[in-house]
Amino acid sequence: MPDLVVRKFIVQVEEIFHEGGPVRTQPVKRGTVMAVVANPYAGKYVEDIQPFMEDLRPLGLEMATKLLAALGGDAATIEGYGKGAIVGGGGELEHGALWHNPGGYAMRELLGDAKAIVPSSKKVGGPGARIDIPVTHVNASYVRSHFDAIEVGINDAPRNNELVLILAMTTGSRVHARVGGLDAKDIKGEDGLR
Repeated sequence: MPDLVVRKFIVQVEEIFHEGGPVRTQPVKRGTVMAVVANPYAGKYVEDIQPFMEDLRPLGLEMATKLLAALGGDAATIEGYGKGAIVGGGGELEHGALWHNPGGYAMRELLGDAKAIVPSSKKVGGPGARIDIPVTHVNASYVRSHFDAIEVGINDAPRNNELVLILAMTTGSRVHARVGGLDAKDIKGEDGLR
């Protein structure tokens, strides 16, 4: 199995009080953690890439822990999540797909009883490439108030032989959510959808 080599981590947190409407006393927090890691498969086609997915599991938990700490440390306050990856030009989209399992399961494990699938996006791009990380409610994907996205990117990553792996969490809905649909207080928690 290839060694996991991390070049750097970036943690970002936004506190949103309003978007032109009433000002909240408690802001909605939206955070991301990004890891820039070496892509052991860059520059060549490798048939069996799944072993690297196992190597990424501890990184997923480390990143989720960093992000939760940046958002206050209380798993009960996290209402939304998402994940994504940017693959450097020497890699292929499938290398970003290796993040689905370790990134998603790490957040679900850390948050306890999260029921919803963790939405995801991935792309191939060079240094400075930006990506929208989709966000949905942690327990019910049909909660419209939590449909969101967080745009991220790093000015010097990914280099040709790197991956940028991303996790996102939020402490609430869009700050002025008011388009109806299933309300978070009405979640049944049976199937991760409703």
